[in-house]
Amino acid sequence: MNGTAVTVETRPDGTLIIHPGGQLDADRAVELRRTIVHAVRRVRPLRLVVDLRDLHDLDAINLGTLAAACQLGDDHQVAVFLDYCCPTSAERLTAAGVPGHRLRHTAPAA
Repeated sequence: MNGTAVTVETRPDGTLIIHPGGQLDADRAVELRRTIVHAVRRVRPLRLVVDLRDLHDLDAINLGTLAAACQLGDDHQVAVFLDYCCPTSAERLTAAGVPGHRLRHTAPAA
């Protein structure tokens, strides 16, 4: 899909990596949500990693999507991890109910 903000890759060990990038505004939030729900419900990898390193901002819609992804993964026996989010986003995700062990490779707040 041209101009997409979300890419997906599968590692040799079966881990599925979802990589949102740039500015995920309300229009692109639907794409992220659909990608995550499809991965958890249909693909059902053992591990799903959402790599947030290139995400410029995390609005409330996408914050809720990522928090819900962890719960959906638990319901479908898919381990969901959120990697490389900035300290501010990590705090907001934790406040939204994301368990700390789901946040990996996050720099400590300054």
